Amino acid sequence: MAPQEIQWFPGHMAKTRRMIKENLRHVDAVIEILDARIPYSSRNPELKDLIGKKPVLVLLNKCSLADPEQTGLWQKDYTGENSFCIATDFITGQGLGQIPVVLRELCVETLEKNNRRGISRPLRAMVLGIPNVGKSTLINRLSRTKKAKVEDRPGVTRDRQWVSTPLDLDLLDMPGLLWPKFNDRRVGENLAITGAIRDTLLDSEEIATALIARLRNYYPELLCERYRLGKIEDYSNMSDFSILEVIGKKRGYLAAGGEVDTLRTAEMLLDELREGRIGRITLDYIEAKNA
Repeated sequence: MAPQEIQWFPGHMAKTRRMIKENLRHVDAVIEILDARIPYSSRNPELKDLIGKKPVLVLLNKCSLADPEQTGLWQKDYTGENSFCIATDFITGQGLGQIPVVLRELCVETLEKNNRRGISRPLRAMVLGIPNVGKSTLINRLSRTKKAKVEDRPGVTRDRQWVSTPLDLDLLDMPGLLWPKFNDRRVGENLAITGAIRDTLLDSEEIATALIARLRNYYPELLCERYRLGKIEDYSNMSDFSILEVIGKKRGYLAAGGEVDTLRTAEMLLDELREGRIGRITLDYIEAKNA
């Protein structure tokens, strides 16, 4: 069966697009937060046109859960003439100290212009990213307050809000922004695997099967070690769903009649990936992106 497009575009997403356009003139730069595990899939393709020539600081968040080698490659890929990319973890604080420094470097022309005009004010940055990527956590860490709502579910922040920080930096918090449809099914699957979109959008068994496909291609050793599968070569003739069933059987997830409870197995697999129990994994292999 041919891959299908995944469509997910609640009304508040259209509102967020309008808010971004309306408020860009009030900021000096944009902070774009991506999930380090899915640096390509978590990057909204519409943002480039929306933000125009504004300087962009790209943050690869949750880097402690991602493959460090892949993170380094993506940092190089996302650093350019008017942009810079930092690996961050908002929970541990990794990379947070670089943010105000790099922003000042990106906005040096604005700062010099303001200085010539005798204007003294903090830098202003708009914080953008898909739902559940850590925008509110970043703002709370930088402002050293709990002004932004933080929940482990997509779509919590619905309205813009300005937050001041002690770093000579004001932040404009915006709601999470997704795009109308995912033409590349892998993008939609990766967003679902990491929990960026609600689990109800795709079937859990379908999402977990897609995860197994990524793991057996990119991280077979981690897959086999975590679920005691032996050698990946032993499963070369098996489908991804069949491997899901093997994992469920090894975990003892059996339903009535001795059949594997594949739904419970799928939910377990997704939970363990999201919690980092399988290992440090990047689902958007930069080789796949460039293919």
